[in-house]
Parts: sequence; structure tokens; C-alpha cells
Amino acid sequence: MQRLILIFFIASELCYYLLIAQTGVVEYFSSNLFLIAPLPIGGIIGSILVSYIKIDNKNKISLFLIIQLIMSFIYPNFNFITLFILGFAVGSLAPLIINEVKKTTFLELGLALSLSYVTGTMLFNYDVSQRGFIAIILTTITLIASRFLPSKDEEKEFDTINHSLLIMILWVFLDSALFESLSRDLTISIWRDGFSFEIALFHVIGVICALSFKIEKNQKELMILTLFALSYLFYFLREGFILSIIYPFVISYYNVVILQTIRKKDFRTISFYMIFIGWMASGGGLFIALANLILFVPITLLFAIFRVMTKEYLPNSKEIKYV
Repeated sequence: MQRLILIFFIASELCYYLLIAQTGVVEYFSSNLFLIAPLPIGGIIGSILVSYIKIDNKNKISLFLIIQLIMSFIYPNFNFITLFILGFAVGSLAPLIINEVKKTTFLELGLALSLSYVTGTMLFNYDVSQRGFIAIILTTITLIASRFLPSKDEEKEFDTINHSLLIMILWVFLDSALFESLSRDLTISIWRDGFSFEIALFHVIGVICALSFKIEKNQKELMILTLFALSYLFYFLREGFILSIIYPFVISYYNVVILQTIRKKDFRTISFYMIFIGWMASGGGLFIALANLILFVPITLLFAIFRVMTKEYLPNSKEIKYV
């Protein structure tokens, strides 16, 4: 029973981040960077300070979920202070949630992510000003589940590949820039154009593929970047159906890869990573979308692909034999 509770715990908080913190607040405040600035500022400070709070992680989780629940009753009528408090709570919870991911088995992580993606997709078109009850329900589920989490990690075998922080930041930036641009584009919106089933399906397929197939580090990085390149291509070509297949797949795939990498870190390192992955990279993507600079993103993407391909095909110095 505790294993099932762990799945719902992870899935509901990830859903909250997507539907409330990432899209709900931003869209409600019309993407005004000045108005929503307290949210990421609070998130960054929360991610920094959470590791210094001298209480056990279980009580930390309950504390910040109670704060998040109080803020959910206020949603969406936030001011400068309450947005900061919400950001602080969500930012503090992010490394705590990832720390709990360490307890998941191969199957449990897949189920938690799949449940989160499917639920988020199905609720994405719900009016952002009316998502208060969603925020309350999701936080309540997470809060109740947090009191019954398993106390010990399970013995499991996960991908042992470590990807650099820089490449993970790049993936999140590419995702955020495309997501924020796509969700604001009136000419193509895969969520509003009737592709919810395809999006949900390929989110799940992406999770399954990431957890099931092991490939070399450079090949995996090249594949993710190539899929992002195709996602941007079909976005520019306004091919909604193909985009609804490729883009959800790569989102799920790279997020699993990130989780597999950072779940092996200690708690303080996870908190540090979340500052760059969870806030700065996504914030950079939002800025690109709002400044309408997405046409320049493929330049960065092509450069990254070239760098990864160079690493892939350069001979290893240990393998060079002198005659």
C-alpha cells in the first residue's frame, strides 16, 4: 500500500507544478514578468534554504505542503507577498520530492510520471482562473500521502549514466521556450486543437522507452537534441499532429533521464541543481517566448548537436595506438 501511496504522492505534486505554478499563475497574470517575478525568486530561495532547515524531511514536506495548501485556497488572487510564499513552498518541495523519487522502483517511477503527464494533459485546457479547486485537491492528496510514505529505499537497478548539469539545463530551456511559445500561439496549439489523446499516449510511451532501453550517454544526448530539433521544425511548419507525437515523447524521455541522473545525488546537490534546472532554465525559456525570440533558439540547438556529435566521433585518446 505504501508503494501505491508513493506513486500518488509524486504524481500529484508534479501535476500541481504543471497546472498551477508553471502554467496557471503565468497565464492568469498574462505572462507579465514583473508581476510573476516573486514566484521564481521565492522558488530559488526555497531551493537554497530547504537543505539548511533542521527538521527531518518528512516534517519539511508536511510543512511546505500546508503552506502550499493555504496558497491554493487563495489561488489565483495572489499579490507580491503571496506569490513569493507560493514560490518558496514549491521551490522547497521540489528537491524534497526528487529525494523521495530515490525510493521508487523502476515500475513505480514510470507509473508516477505517466499518471502525472496524463492527468496534466487532460486538465490542461481547464480555465486557469478556475483551477483553484484543482490546486486544493492535488495538494490535499500530496499532503495526506506524505504521512504514509515508505521510510526506506528499495533495492533497484537504474540507469547509471551521469549527464552534465549544462546539458540538462539546455534540455529544460529548449522545452520551456517551445512550450511557452506553443501555448501562446493562436495558430497552432496541440492542446487546444484536439490532440490530447495523442499527447497523453506519447508521454507514456516516452516514459516507457526512457526506462526500458539503455543506450550510450552521447547517443542518448544526441537523440534528445535531435527530437527537440524535429519538435521545433514541426512547430515552425505548423504540423500539429506530428508535433503532438514527437514533442510529448521527448518531454517525457528527457525528464526521466534527468531524474535518473539527479536521484543519485545527495540532498544538497539536488537542491542546487533545482535552482538551475527548475527555475533559471525554465525562466529563460519563458523570456524567449515572451520576447518572441524563438526563431533564434534553433541556432543554439544546432550548435549543441554539433558539439555532441563531435564528442561522439572524436577518437578516445586511450584507444589511439602508436605504431
